[in-house]
Amino acid sequence: MVGNNVSHANNRSKRRFHVNLQNKKFYIPQSDEWITLKVSASGIRNINKVGIGEALKRARSNGFIK
Repeated sequence: MVGNNVSHANNRSKRRFHVNLQNKKFYIPQSDEWITLKVSASGIRNINKVGIGEALKRARSNGFIK
């Protein structure tokens, strides 16, 4: 995503908004294994809310992972 930095004098220069990605390890109790995912901060909150098993199932159905 792109946007502008706007100074006090209303000068505009281009800038980019970067996604807040982090490498995070999650434990899956059904298969007794650890996996490492590169997820955003909002993705981590979503996994905490619905659980890792449900989040992986939704990601597979939406085509994010194979």
